[in-house]
Amino acid sequence: MISRYSRPEMRAIWTDENKLRIWLEIEMLASEALVAEGVVPKRDYSRIKAGCLGWMQDLPGLVARQRELEKTLNHDVIGFTTAVAEKINHPASRWLHFGLTSSDVGDTCYAVQMQQSADLLAEDARQLLKAIARRAREHQWTPCIGRSHGIHAEPTTFGLKLALMHDEFKRVLGRMERVREVVSVGKISGAVGTNAHLPSRVEAYVCKQLGLKPAVIATQVVQRDIHAEFQTVLALAGASMERWAVEFRHLQRTEVLEAEEPFTKGQKGSSAMPHKRNPITWERVTGLARVLRGNAMAALENVALWHERDISHSSVERIIFPDSCTLLDYMFGLMTRMMDGLVVYPANMRRNLALSLGMWNSQTALLALIRKGLTREAAYALVQRAAMKTWEVKHAGRDDADFLEALRADPEVAVHFKQGELEKICSLDFHFKEVGRRFKKLGL
Repeated sequence: MISRYSRPEMRAIWTDENKLRIWLEIEMLASEALVAEGVVPKRDYSRIKAGCLGWMQDLPGLVARQRELEKTLNHDVIGFTTAVAEKINHPASRWLHFGLTSSDVGDTCYAVQMQQSADLLAEDARQLLKAIARRAREHQWTPCIGRSHGIHAEPTTFGLKLALMHDEFKRVLGRMERVREVVSVGKISGAVGTNAHLPSRVEAYVCKQLGLKPAVIATQVVQRDIHAEFQTVLALAGASMERWAVEFRHLQRTEVLEAEEPFTKGQKGSSAMPHKRNPITWERVTGLARVLRGNAMAALENVALWHERDISHSSVERIIFPDSCTLLDYMFGLMTRMMDGLVVYPANMRRNLALSLGMWNSQTALLALIRKGLTREAAYALVQRAAMKTWEVKHAGRDDADFLEALRADPEVAVHFKQGELEKICSLDFHFKEVGRRFKKLGL
C-alpha cells in the first residue's frame, strides 16, 4: 500500500496500538469521572486504572489478545473490554465501560485520531508553503507566457504562477486548521445519546481531558457529516495538488519544456526508450488525488444512517481514514520534494514567449486605441487585422513576422501614436509593473 511511504508519525496514529491506547484512556477517564459522581468506589477505580496502565505498557500484547477474543466474540469493543477485565482480574472490573456504548469509545477515539492527523497534515502544508515561497521569490521576475485555453495569452512571470500556487495552499492550510476544530467532538452519552445512564458531567470531563468538545447532541454516534467534512478537506487538498501537477506536466512537454520535475542520478524513464524523462511524479499525484476524492465520496455516503445508528459507516471508515490521512501525508512529501527540486528553464520561457510574435500585446494596443478615442469595435478591428497579417507572414515561412511592426505599418493605427509610444507600452515592463506590489500583498 502507498501508505507505507508516509511518515512514521502519521502511520502510527492509525495503528491498532494507538487506537487501543486511546480507548484505554477514555475508559480510565470515564471511570475517574464516575468516582466523582459517587458511582465507582475509589478502591475499585484504582484497580481499573492499574489494569489499564498495565496494558498501556504492553500495547502489542493488548492488540493480540483483543484480536484473539474478537475471533469468538465477533465484536471489537467487547474483545477490548474483556481483555482489560482480564488484566484487572478483580470484581472491580464490573465498573469498566459502565454506562458506555461502543461508539462512545470508538467515535471519541476517532476525534482524537483526526486531531492528531490534522496537526501533522497542517505541518506538511507549512513545509510545502515554504518550498513554494522560496521558488516564487527566485522567479519573481522570470518572464513566461500566460496561456488561456492552452493558447498564448499575455505575459506573466513564473514567480506569479508560483505565487498563485502559494495562495492556494494557504487556503489548504486554513481549511486543515479549521477542520481540526470541526472534528474535535467526542461523545459519552450512551446507546442513543440521551445520557440516561451517565450524567453529562462525565461526558464533559472525558472530552475536556482529551482536548475535545462534547457533542451538543448525538445519537449512538457522532453525526457523520462531521467526518465527511474532514474527508472533503483532505480531498480538496488533493485536488489542489492535482491542479498544479497538471500545470507542471504541461510545462514539461517536449515542445514546451519550461519546467521539469527532477530526474535523479541513475533514474530511468522508459523500458523501451532510453531518452525519456517523463513527469511520472506529477502523474502519480494526479492519480492519487482521485483516490482521495473517492474516499470523500464514501464519507458522504456514510452520512445517511438508519435512525439512531447502524454500522454501515464503520467498515468504510476503517479503510478511508487511515488510507486518506497517510496518503495525503505522502502526497505532501512528494509535492515538497518536487518544488524543492523543480528544474526551471528561463531560456525556454523566453523562446516560447517569442513564438506568438509579440501578439500578446494585442489587448494593450486595443485599449490604447480606445483611449485615443476609437470605439471598441473599430479598435478591435484594427488590432485583429494586424494580428492576422502577422500570422499570415509567419505561415508563409517568412522570418520577418512581427506584430508591433504590423501595427506601425498600418496607417490607420500609426496615425494615433507618437514615435516610440507603441514600443513603450508593448513591453514586458508594462505588463509587469504590478508584480512587485502583488508579491508584497501576498507576503512573499
